Amino acid sequence: MPDKHISAQFDTELNAVSSRLMELGGHVESQIHQAIYALSQFSVEAAQQVLMIEEKVNAMEVEIDRDIASIIGRRQPTARDLRFLMAISKTTANLERAGDEASKIARMVKSIIASGAARQLPTTDLRVASDLAAGLLRKALDAFARLDTQAAVSILKEDDLIDQEFDGFVRKLITYMMEDPRTISASLDLLFVAKAIERIGDHAKNVAELIIYIVKGADVRHVPMADIESAIQ
Repeated sequence: MPDKHISAQFDTELNAVSSRLMELGGHVESQIHQAIYALSQFSVEAAQQVLMIEEKVNAMEVEIDRDIASIIGRRQPTARDLRFLMAISKTTANLERAGDEASKIARMVKSIIASGAARQLPTTDLRVASDLAAGLLRKALDAFARLDTQAAVSILKEDDLIDQEFDGFVRKLITYMMEDPRTISASLDLLFVAKAIERIGDHAKNVAELIIYIVKGADVRHVPMADIESAIQ
């Protein structure tokens, strides 16, 4: 949270919109965990639960953006307060998109189950990447709540691990399809699942970059890691 203001009501409004952001993050985390469970257990019920949560996430994104627009219009914040509100808006968008990726996973799981090839595919190989992505989003939300720039930098570094897992899985899946062409259709579904997991990590990384933007006023997208670490000193 930014520093306290003369207007207690303004502080209350900032706290309220920040709390709503964390609530949204909790729903998206639930989506991701349910999607991972659906994949590991080939559970249609868990996949359907992910899609049900999607409606709530979409509605909350609209509500938070409406609240932010109202605060900006009435309070006309400047400097760090404005950065904070803008970052919440962008973080909301990233969380909603991470939820979309979880929904994609759920739909792909249902498609894989319907294809009848579920048990023949190396879905367990995705567990490391999915756990990394879910954990990274949790860390990003915790860091946002504390506006912790050091934790944000750690998140940026960890995202590279998810990218490496994705690249390794793609190579393995290509080999798998070449060895058994009958699994090509279901394997392509699994490839989309792997990409969705990678994108969840990317959205966590975006949130980490926004933390640095709030605290330091610096846009560190496309900035080398060494320069980012210097910027937060």
